[in-house]
Amino acid sequence: MADFHRIKRLPPYVFEQVNKIKAAERAKGFDIVDLGMGNPDLPAPKHVIEKLVETAGKPRTDRYSASKGIGGLRRAQAHYYERRFGVKLNPETQVVATLGSKEGFANMAQAITGPGDVVLVPNPSYPIHAFGFLMAGGVIRSVPAEPTPAFFPALERAMIHSVPKPIALVTCYPANPTAYTASLDFYRDLVAFAKKHELILLSDLAYAEVYFDENDPPPSMLQVPGAIDVTVEFTSMSKTFSMAGWRMGFAVGNERLLAALARVKSYLDYGAYTPIQVAAAAALNGPDDCIREMRDIYRKRRDALVESFGKAGWEFPAPAASMFAWVPIPEKFRHLGSLEFSKLLIEKAEVAVAPGIGFGEHGDDYVRIAIVENEQRIRQAARNVGRFLKGADHTLHNIIQMPKAG
Repeated sequence: MADFHRIKRLPPYVFEQVNKIKAAERAKGFDIVDLGMGNPDLPAPKHVIEKLVETAGKPRTDRYSASKGIGGLRRAQAHYYERRFGVKLNPETQVVATLGSKEGFANMAQAITGPGDVVLVPNPSYPIHAFGFLMAGGVIRSVPAEPTPAFFPALERAMIHSVPKPIALVTCYPANPTAYTASLDFYRDLVAFAKKHELILLSDLAYAEVYFDENDPPPSMLQVPGAIDVTVEFTSMSKTFSMAGWRMGFAVGNERLLAALARVKSYLDYGAYTPIQVAAAAALNGPDDCIREMRDIYRKRRDALVESFGKAGWEFPAPAASMFAWVPIPEKFRHLGSLEFSKLLIEKAEVAVAPGIGFGEHGDDYVRIAIVENEQRIRQAARNVGRFLKGADHTLHNIIQMPKAG
């Protein structure tokens, strides 16, 4: 049977190849330190779990919920934006609850994309940023991921040379996988560019609270005056409150775009389980000491990662935000490409990382390392990697050079 149309548009899922090798090595009894998937290992806050338990099983809470989110949850998200960013939102028209930011992105793509529409997406970038539009029938044009002065000339070239003219630009800061951060000045220039060229801006702000300089928290694009005219921003409970499996996120911003998203969602789902929405509202309205504790844990892990891997012979700068380090492959292994190098790390060092090629062809000289294990396990991974790097010249002399993916 031939592949279906939308399935044919998707490339092979690179991470599945790494997962198969990881599972096979674990089945042999090896202790794999998994720094691959950005899956938080911290517990959800106690008061949030208590609210979930309190609400579950009550009359009406097992019934269908609201696709765009219950009123109390949307109000809580609006209060969070005002408290954190100084941005006022109408919870009735400018906030939609989603089943995680990933679902929000995918359904926004369904809402705004016509066949052949061009969307500008950073490369490398989180896969849904591109694949959501590919599945909706769109065409992707890559733009740089790093918010440097070179970003805007690249955007200008993309606008001039794309036919038809692009309809939207995706951004993600703090970035997954690269951990790049953007300033409010950068967002001001971006909003001006979008208005000049009639572009929709889709901002992924899932890592807004995972930052390590208390004096420089990541801004929201919506802090720019007039940004709401062209912008929808996506946030998530997954990282901020370690609620990844709860599947709770938000889209906020432009009313017209959110109305389109809400309409698509109304045909596809009835919203998250009501007790989860009530508990999510309790998280947003509750004390923020759990957020500070989360940041402190990830900061210590980041420091342990950079220090211990540096001592092991693999040096890289400390990321300023996110739960990832975007790490150049050691020079002697770069010819292998990121997928083969990641397989090698599992088999020879018992450490799993995410190959950069999974985030776009411009990521193939890198791997993404997630700080989702405790400091002891991170240092164990570094020792394993150190032994591997030290012995590689003697044990890997017969490796056949593989062509890079791409």
